[in-house]
Amino acid sequence: MGSLHKDIVLVLNRNWQAIGVKTPAETIGMLMTDAATALNIEDNDVMIPVRWKDWVNLPITDNDLVINTVSRSFKIPKVIVLCKFDKVPKKRPAFSSKNIWIREKGKCAYTGKRLKPDEGNIDHLIPKSRGGKTDWTNCVLAHKDVNAKNANKTPEEAGLKLLIKPEAPKELPVYFFIKNRYNIREWNYFLKHENQNDN
Repeated sequence: MGSLHKDIVLVLNRNWQAIGVKTPAETIGMLMTDAATALNIEDNDVMIPVRWKDWVNLPITDNDLVINTVSRSFKIPKVIVLCKFDKVPKKRPAFSSKNIWIREKGKCAYTGKRLKPDEGNIDHLIPKSRGGKTDWTNCVLAHKDVNAKNANKTPEEAGLKLLIKPEAPKELPVYFFIKNRYNIREWNYFLKHENQNDN
């Protein structure tokens, strides 16, 4: 798959806050209709919003990804700025074993002991065999020995006491979920601050 269909364009709202990523194929339509402007980021960190009609005439450097057409070539923008949209959407972290570990800070929900990766697994408060769901409010991180003791019982039936109340995490601004998978230098101006607590 070529660059045209990879998520390599960072999308900023009109306040220059990161809110998503797009493919160059998606981006071009937004630029051609003036729904967004491309951001030309020069080596000296100067950032200049450029409209499509001017963007296609910018010189191409060795570091640029390029779209070639029959009549011309032009560089792919790495960052675009939406012209009208000024909100920062929010999103809840996806339910997963990894995110349960993050929510519990790597500690057993029953003993409070910090667990090594091979010491813990996910425990269903109401066992799946009894209709329990696999979701934020029915799952906790537990030491494997504790989980084995639970077997097909609820914590109360097994004589265990939860140290936490399992809840879905709060919704976070979407920039917390944007990862610079292709290590695009120009993205770091907008993700460095937002993701600094995302460890």
